[in-house]
Amino acid sequence: MTDPADPADPADAATLLTAPRVRALAEQLELRPAKQWGQNFVIDPNTVRKIVRLAGVGPGESVVEVGPGLGSLTLPLLEAASRVTAVEIDARLAERLPLTVAELAPHLADRLRVIEQDAMTLTELPDPQPVALVANLPYNVAVPVVLSFLERFPSLRRVLVMVQLEVAERLAATPGSKIYGVPSVKAAWYADVRLADRVGRNVFWPAPKVDSGLVSMTLREPPATTATREDVFACIDAAFAARRKTLRAALAGWAGSAAEAERMLRAAGIDPSLRGERLTVDQFAAISAQRIR
Repeated sequence: MTDPADPADPADAATLLTAPRVRALAEQLELRPAKQWGQNFVIDPNTVRKIVRLAGVGPGESVVEVGPGLGSLTLPLLEAASRVTAVEIDARLAERLPLTVAELAPHLADRLRVIEQDAMTLTELPDPQPVALVANLPYNVAVPVVLSFLERFPSLRRVLVMVQLEVAERLAATPGSKIYGVPSVKAAWYADVRLADRVGRNVFWPAPKVDSGLVSMTLREPPATTATREDVFACIDAAFAARRKTLRAALAGWAGSAAEAERMLRAAGIDPSLRGERLTVDQFAAISAQRIR
């Protein structure tokens, strides 16, 4: 699941966090990983180097990291990028992170900014605006965090996040798949999405009960449509709220009636007897464009 760490320029190399260092830091902070915040800290340097490599982070780039924790991923990001803005909800971790960087990579300390805030409430980031979101995300908020950042920060061009494998597979699912659903379609509005790799449980402390996956997103222009993103997303939500129903029935409430839903579907060139799991994001955009206000 992991591969050898890439050779780093000695001038820029940081001392990365290993399992003993992670546990020592946690002990200093009297920290017990919080389940409500999904705190599982990465203890394998090879894994974090792989994440940075797959994210394609390079010199001169600004990166945002959500949930940096003790700094396992932050340190190699600082090596690769010119600026890392770390968003951390836990006050103890937010306070400790700059100290850890100063101790293990003092020559990189000026590249780091830490924001103590819930990522779900964040609406602004300091300049320079990030071109990449790279993070080990808590499983319980992974999808809303990714979608909210894609909505709020248009400077983003790439995303590489580590999430629960099931969530990763759902985000990367394609039409017709049993796991294709709302997260799949909404992520596709913003980006080309793929499952970049799988990650085992032993790279974390404490070890979770599930495997993880790395999701890669390459941002692109949204589908061409006269409908707003909000209209399209409302259509998507309605189509999957009753997954087993045909689109004619599932979209009846959203469209105003089953007859109106059928009219819109046929105008968009879509069979009303299909189910939402068969449609691409472009087709949902085409349906939404037929809505009469």
